[in-house]
Amino acid sequence: MSDPSATGLPEVLRYTAFSADPEGGNPAGVVLDAAGLDDAAMLGVAAGLGYSESAFLTGRAEAAGPGARGYVIRYFSPKAEVPFCGHATVATALALAERDGPGELEFTTRAGSVPVTVVRAGGALTATLTSVEPHIEDVGAADLAEALAALDWPAAGLDPALPPRIAYAGARHLVLAAGTRERLAALDYDFARLEAFMHRLDLTTLQLVWRASPTVFHVRDPFPVGGVVEDPATGAAAAAFGAYLRALSLVPETAELTLRQGEDMGRPGTLTVTLRAGDARVRVSGTGTRLPEPA
Repeated sequence: MSDPSATGLPEVLRYTAFSADPEGGNPAGVVLDAAGLDDAAMLGVAAGLGYSESAFLTGRAEAAGPGARGYVIRYFSPKAEVPFCGHATVATALALAERDGPGELEFTTRAGSVPVTVVRAGGALTATLTSVEPHIEDVGAADLAEALAALDWPAAGLDPALPPRIAYAGARHLVLAAGTRERLAALDYDFARLEAFMHRLDLTTLQLVWRASPTVFHVRDPFPVGGVVEDPATGAAAAAFGAYLRALSLVPETAELTLRQGEDMGRPGTLTVTLRAGDARVRVSGTGTRLPEPA
């Protein structure tokens, strides 16, 4: 993997989000001073790193929250810009907290304003992002059939208690629930076919889930449109999934949910999703850690 910081570009930090273990969670590149980078340069940094997304702070912004520090943030996968990325938001918030101290942040994204609170407890930093206003929509029968064909999943293998929907909380995700943990583990899909399908429906990932208990879910997120087979921990999809569960009354209006992701990739991480009655926006929390610089 090339080192963008060796080319005269601003410093590129590397963090993993949703795990305190460098070997877990989802790695992201973080550039805290990207004001001088154009789109091609940011895409080049993201492609050079090869992570599912990297985040770039392109300037300061006025924050609506009292005492919050405001920033304009952009996100790039190795192939394209994305409107919102949860794990790179968490990674950036942790990097800012380590530099400037914990507290209230507010990121201006292409999807809208995303407040983030960073707290330190027991020596560890935890970031909680608050999504933009979410919504869900139906998925057509033909589109569902195409998604299942690309995954090589039989329709009979879905969990009928969690019906397919497209969910949005900053980015669009197709939620599909496996009937068994074994079905979720056996992920081997047609990359080109799924990528074409996702581009047509403007999907960022597929949120593949298996319900282990009323509040615990195992999830996986194919991400061919970003140029990677699978995302190890997906904060945007976690927020969308929380909105999906609440909209379909599959969990109480006030709930704390645990999403386990990355286990089948050897990069386990934990995402905490919090729902509050009377508040449509979804909160996603996680820890993280800075990754060592490559040799």
